[in-house]
Amino acid sequence: MSYKEFVQDLKQSIIRSRYIAMRLANQEQLKLYFKLGKMLSEKINVENWGTKVIEQIAMDLQQELNGLKGFSQRNLNNMRQFYETYHSFQIMQSVTAQFEKVVYSISFTHHVLIINKCKTEIEHLFYLTQAAEQFWSVRELEHHINAKLFKHQGNMPNNFSKTLPENIKSKALEVFKDEYLIDFVTINEDDDEGILENEIVNNLKKFIMSMGKGYSFIGNQYKLEVNDNEFFVDLLFYNRHLQCLVAIELKRKKFKPEYAGQLNFYLNVLDDKVKLPHENPSIGIVLCKQKDNTVVDYAIKTIDKAMSVGTYTHFHTHSVPENMKDFLPDAETLSKML
Repeated sequence: MSYKEFVQDLKQSIIRSRYIAMRLANQEQLKLYFKLGKMLSEKINVENWGTKVIEQIAMDLQQELNGLKGFSQRNLNNMRQFYETYHSFQIMQSVTAQFEKVVYSISFTHHVLIINKCKTEIEHLFYLTQAAEQFWSVRELEHHINAKLFKHQGNMPNNFSKTLPENIKSKALEVFKDEYLIDFVTINEDDDEGILENEIVNNLKKFIMSMGKGYSFIGNQYKLEVNDNEFFVDLLFYNRHLQCLVAIELKRKKFKPEYAGQLNFYLNVLDDKVKLPHENPSIGIVLCKQKDNTVVDYAIKTIDKAMSVGTYTHFHTHSVPENMKDFLPDAETLSKML
């Protein structure tokens, strides 16, 4: 083993150890908060204490544990709500190892955001699972909740029902979204697709995380040759869950019907010249600034290659809720590690 390889091994060991430590720390923190929430909830109910009692408890804790952070009146209320929410869940009556793993995979800040913003148990479980499986940061989670991803999941314009094999139709609806948050890019209103593409490639890891699960990057400006002609796909990925190539065309303007024709051509060539025999048919995504779903439906409904049209936003307009700010330093660090 060379010196350079040895240093890389040391680096990976350190990163792996820190990752495990952060996961364990997050798990222990959540267990503590759940326990404290349970103690508060049960005591308040038994003693029939008023709302002011938690304020007094917070003050007394500060005196007993001078300098202790994270146990303000607001945070103690969050812990109580954390316990009462999960305690009331039907699924919590017979906790499975898988569900427990999901709960411990995200930070307390994630949980507080979901609890405050989701009205039903099924919606809560949806965002909880998605945040854990797709490693959403708190900011990404907030974006998807505000964009009503739960309501719109699977509703983006597509022609999957008649173009994809039965075994991946439902999976494709889960993988692709109607809107993608790419707030890591820095672009101006008059910048073209090339600048947007460069920003994405320069932040490839973040883009893949925003796309969802199972993506592997193949290349940008991926060259396709047809006789003596050359054509270039903006971004080409492979999705392990769908076992197919995913071609993405970036557009800085509102969707136009000709975009579907261009993408259809690329998909035909990819399936004929690039796709391997055991892989499923390629899927295309037009990722544009705006779209009219009725126009999209007319543009793609007779095309025999699978495609969908989504939009992207690179602005995050919602601030972190006031009742969660005390948790942000630790939780944000945790969310980046998980």
